[in-house]
Amino acid sequence: MKEKIYLTTAIAYASSKPHIGNTYEAILTDTLARFFKASDYDVYFQTGTDEHGQKIEEKAKNANKNPQQFVDDVAGEIKRIWDLVGVSYDNFIRTTDPYHKAQVQKIFKILYEQGDIYKGSYEGWYCTPCESFWTESQLVNGKCPDCGRPVTKAKEEAYFFKMSKYADKLLKYYEDHPDFIQPISRKNEMVNNFLKPGLQDLCVSRSSFKWGIPVDFDSRHVVYVWLDALTNYITGLGYDANGNNGEKYNKYWPAYHIIGKDIIRFHTIYWPIFLMALGIELPKKVYGHGWLLQDGGKMSKSKGNVIYADDAVEFFGKDAVRYFVLTAMPFDNDGLVSWKLMIEKINSDLANVFGNLVSRTIAMINKYFGGTINNDGESEEIDSELINLATSTFTKYSAYMKDFKVADAIEEIFTLFRRANKYIDETMPWALAKDIEKQGRLSKVLYNLVESILIGISMLAPIMPETCNKTAKMFGAEVRNFNELNVFGKLENINVTSAPEILFARIDEEKETLRIEKAMEEKYAVKEEKIEEEKQEVEQISIDEFAKVQLKIGLVVACEKVEKSKKLLKLTVKLGEEIRTVVSGIALHYTPEELIGKKLTMVTNLKPAKLCGILSEGMILCAEDENGKIAFLSPEKDMPDGSLIR
Repeated sequence: MKEKIYLTTAIAYASSKPHIGNTYEAILTDTLARFFKASDYDVYFQTGTDEHGQKIEEKAKNANKNPQQFVDDVAGEIKRIWDLVGVSYDNFIRTTDPYHKAQVQKIFKILYEQGDIYKGSYEGWYCTPCESFWTESQLVNGKCPDCGRPVTKAKEEAYFFKMSKYADKLLKYYEDHPDFIQPISRKNEMVNNFLKPGLQDLCVSRSSFKWGIPVDFDSRHVVYVWLDALTNYITGLGYDANGNNGEKYNKYWPAYHIIGKDIIRFHTIYWPIFLMALGIELPKKVYGHGWLLQDGGKMSKSKGNVIYADDAVEFFGKDAVRYFVLTAMPFDNDGLVSWKLMIEKINSDLANVFGNLVSRTIAMINKYFGGTINNDGESEEIDSELINLATSTFTKYSAYMKDFKVADAIEEIFTLFRRANKYIDETMPWALAKDIEKQGRLSKVLYNLVESILIGISMLAPIMPETCNKTAKMFGAEVRNFNELNVFGKLENINVTSAPEILFARIDEEKETLRIEKAMEEKYAVKEEKIEEEKQEVEQISIDEFAKVQLKIGLVVACEKVEKSKKLLKLTVKLGEEIRTVVSGIALHYTPEELIGKKLTMVTNLKPAKLCGILSEGMILCAEDENGKIAFLSPEKDMPDGSLIR
C-alpha cells in the first residue's frame, strides 16, 4: 500500500492580488507534491483562499462591491495565478464554501458547550491588516508586532478560547515531537516568546462587523477569522464535527502544513490547541518558510516594490519563475528577489549550465552522427566520475526534498549538470571527431552526456515540469521514474531532434532590467489606493519623538549618477565644517548639474546605509505630489549650510 501524504499551503487572504512572495509558497508546495507523487506516495494537495474578516469588509466597501462579489473576484485572480505557475492542487477550498461554513459553526458550538469557549468582552489594541488583537505589552514601539502597522484601540463583546488550559499539553507535544516545527528556530521562538511567558485567552468571535461566519446561537457575533480559516485543513477533506467524516479525511489526515513564518504562531499554537480540544490528531509537521525580500524589506504594495508572478511569467516563462523562487529561498532564512536577480539566475544556471549542456550535446550528436547514437562505444577511466555522480545524486536529492530543503536538492542536480559540462571540456568531442579511429569513443562520450542529462531532468521535473518533459522529448526519451535513477545506461538507442528548441537564451541584463522596470512603472503607476493606504498608516507622534530627528540645511558641492542605476544620484553635501556623501533616488527628476550649488533639507542622524556599494550618510527630504512629481525642500531665505532646523 502506498504511503499517504497530505500537503497544504496557508490559504491566501482574498484581499488583493498575490505578489511573487505569496506565490512562492504555492510553487514550493506544488513542487513537493510532484516530488512525492513521483516517489510513489499517495498525495493530496490542498490550497485555497481565506475570505472573511473586517479588512475584506472594508476593502469591499471601498471598491463599491458587496463582500461576496469582492472575494469572488479576488479568489478568481488568485486561482488564475496559481494555475498560471503550474500549481497542481487536488482541492481549492474557499472559506465561503457552504460546507466549510456549516462545519465551522458546528465546531464553535461544540467548543462552547464543552467549556473551551466562553463569552466576555475585549479591550485592547487591534491590527486590521493582521486581524489580530494585542495587549499593550505585546506592541512593539506602539505598533503591531507582526506587521509593524499602527493599531487602534478596540472594545467589544466577544467569545474567548481558554488557551492556557492546553498550554502544558502543547509544550509536552513539542518535546515529544522535536520535528513538529521546522526550522528549529521557529520552534524556539514559539516556546520562548509565547508558551513559556503564558498564553492569554484568545478572542474567537467579533461583534463589530458582519462579514464572517455567524455564530449560530448568537447572531450578534461572527466567528473570528483565525478559528474560521485554520479549520479549512480538515473541512476541505470532509471532516464532520458530528462524526460522519468523509473518506478523504479518514484517508489523508494529519497534514504537513507549509506556511510563511509570519503566521507560524497561529499554526503551531492556536491550531494545535483547537485540534486538541476537538480530540483530533495534530499535524505531522509545520514548516514556516522565510520571506522573499526586495530592496531590503518585505514586499509591500504601499511601498510600490511589488513583483507579481504573472508579470514574471510573461517576461521569463513559467518554469524559469518556478526555478528562481525555489532557488532564491534558503530553508531557514529569507530570500531576495528583484528583476536583476532573476535575470542573473536565468543566465548563470538555466542558460549557461543547463541550456548550454543540452544544446551542445544535441548539436554534437547531429553533427557527428546524424542524430543517432547507440550504447556500444568505448569507455575510459575518465567516465567513471561522471557516471558515479549521476547514479548517486538521487539519494542526496531525495533526502533534501523529504526535509523540504528544495533549494539544496536543486543544487545537487546542478552539480551534476556542471560536472557534465566539465566532462565535455575534459573529453573534447571536437578533437575526437577529427580521428576516424575515435568514433566509438566519441559515441560513448555523447551517450554518457545524454544519460546524465536524462537522470538530471528526471529529478528536476517537479521543479520545472514543462521544460523537463520538452527536454526529454528532444532526446527521443521520457522523464524517468525515480526508481530508475540509480541505473546508468538504460537507453540502447538515442535519436535526438534535428531542430532543438533553445530552452533558455541568455538575457542582456542591463537592457532587459531597464525595459522591465519601465514597463512595470507604466503598468503600476501610483494609484489612489496606494495614496489612501499611506494616509491610513500615518499616526500621531509626540514632540519628544519628533525631536529625535535631526534636520540641517545642506549645500550640494558635487553630484554624479550612480553607475548601473537609473534612479540614484550620489551627492556630496556640505554641512558647515562637515562633508557627507548621500545617495538619493531622485535621478529621474533632477540632473547632477541642476543640484550642484543648491541648498536643501537633510536628515543627519540616520544610521548610514550602503546603496549600490556606496555608503549613504543621511537622507534628502523631498515633497511628492499625487502624480509622483518630486521637489526637494530649500530654505525660503539664504541660510548658512549646517544650520539646524527646529
